[in-house]
Amino acid sequence: MDLLLALVYLALTLVIAALTVRIVFDVTESFARSWRPSGAVLVVASGIYAVTDPLLDTARRRIPPVRLGGVSLDVAFLVVFMAVVLLRVLVLALAR
Repeated sequence: MDLLLALVYLALTLVIAALTVRIVFDVTESFARSWRPSGAVLVVASGIYAVTDPLLDTARRRIPPVRLGGVSLDVAFLVVFMAVVLLRVLVLALAR
């Protein structure tokens, strides 16, 4: 059982890392509109988006953006990130 929990904990840690890199790519693209990944960064970005898109797309279908005047804030990323962090804490608590 400990091995299974350790593998789940590792997988959740990798998902957190992928989500963190994803937000760095998204923020970079929003501030530098002409920036496009190329070379090794393109390969990393493709892998990160392939891993995180299913999670975020599912959350975005179920959670509408929050309207703040003329701006809409996408909270799906925050919900997914917090859910993964809470699952990771739960797995850690079960392992003890």
